[in-house]
Amino acid sequence: MKIRSAEFIKSAVEPKQYPAGRFPEIAFLGRSNAGKSSLINTLLNRKRLVKTSSTPGKTRHLNFFLINEKWMFVDLPGYGYAKVPITLRKNWKQWIETYLHKRESLKGVVLVMDIRRTPRQEELGLVEWLADRKRRCILVMTKADKLSKARQLQQGAAALEAFSKGPDALILFSAKTGQGKDALWEAIEACL
Repeated sequence: MKIRSAEFIKSAVEPKQYPAGRFPEIAFLGRSNAGKSSLINTLLNRKRLVKTSSTPGKTRHLNFFLINEKWMFVDLPGYGYAKVPITLRKNWKQWIETYLHKRESLKGVVLVMDIRRTPRQEELGLVEWLADRKRRCILVMTKADKLSKARQLQQGAAALEAFSKGPDALILFSAKTGQGKDALWEAIEACL
């Protein structure tokens, strides 16, 4: 995919704050510190468009980015452990569910998971929840460069078994090496 432009549009928490739904949207969702921001930056060939941090919980709003003046990427707050007050974490859940359930311009969700972790009930439940709402979901395991090829295959197979999916349902990705970038773009383009 050739990226000609990528710009931050706005942050929001409630539907009345979202940008107008003129463009199809792809949302990025995952556990805190799973590598969502690095993945988006790598896809867009940018280093710092989306802020990254080693501290979980840095993304605290729904952040909208206009890509090639044709579609939007939406970086959602991470779930699970984050160094933020529990009341904020509860609000995130509501904000995220509202967006995922009601946003008409949403065409697909990229579920970002750290390859070094086995999918938990939150991920399994989320995939089922999205399927119930007819939302397309792309499964991606990030930080693939941190494991040997053999371990990558093992972790990928375990994830596919947990999700009861076939071998083409998971993309192994590395922001460091670019592994999986083309496959992920193909999956995103199919949603758009």
